Amino acid sequence: MSTKDFLSVADVSPEELRQLVDAAIAMKRDNRWSQTLRQKILVLVFEKPSNRTRVSFDAGMNELGGHCIYLSPDEVGLGKRESARDVALVLSRYGHGIAARTFEHTTVEELAKYAAIPVINALSSLEHPCQALADLMTIAEHRERPEGLTVAQVGDGNNCANSLMLACVMSGMNYRIASPAGYRISDEMLAKARTYARASGTTITTTEDPAEAVRGADVVYTDVWTSMGQEEEAAERRIAFLDYQVTMKLLGLAKKDALLMHPLPAHHGEEVEHDLIYKPQSAVFDQAENRLHAQKALLVKLLA
Repeated sequence: MSTKDFLSVADVSPEELRQLVDAAIAMKRDNRWSQTLRQKILVLVFEKPSNRTRVSFDAGMNELGGHCIYLSPDEVGLGKRESARDVALVLSRYGHGIAARTFEHTTVEELAKYAAIPVINALSSLEHPCQALADLMTIAEHRERPEGLTVAQVGDGNNCANSLMLACVMSGMNYRIASPAGYRISDEMLAKARTYARASGTTITTTEDPAEAVRGADVVYTDVWTSMGQEEEAAERRIAFLDYQVTMKLLGLAKKDALLMHPLPAHHGEEVEHDLIYKPQSAVFDQAENRLHAQKALLVKLLA
């Protein structure tokens, strides 16, 4: 790959993004177990707890013949007990890669700046590029040609939305998002994504109307209204997002064979109607599984 680190979807080229998705699909289909990363160590540096992210990276390294070391929030204390710079310099002497799950994007940037080994953004305040890789893989598995499809997201213009938007337009898909005022994708991220959209001939639509976003879409995507670190805003957000729940009725405005996607964890009865992610249209648990395969493809590219 043309990059040492993977902090943003935009750290790779559209062609490299396609190659990662193709490699992930091939790994899932052909051979889950190998010795490609034998004697390689990935250090997980987490400021936030996790289910899918921790287990998928750990399982992935094991399936590739490598090993993971997990450092919990209390063990590291990034920026409190020890600076990100010192953590990066020390871990570079122990491991072959770092996957960091941080509150602030500047933290993962600082780790990458001082680490002599690759740093992967396993989630930050700005982006969740590993989730976007799994999302692209899932769409590619369900649709023969993702190019020209329309992905409609309903909800917060958060880190997942930023990465998904970039991934869609870089891959030839149109992207729409419906968010309430005050919770829209930033102008800076929109400008960045529109540069790729112009190159790929795709469109980006922002609106406050969920129906406008979803109507005729090939994929309907939603995410939690309140992310980790925003708990004090939960009550305020429930009010702001009251009309942004993905229901069977709203999903019915999309194409008949539209996929329902959600990065999990789901708050049933909030951003998504109760039991909707268990319906036939749902690709939610395919997404969850594909975190493993997409990250394995990334690990091989960065660490092999």
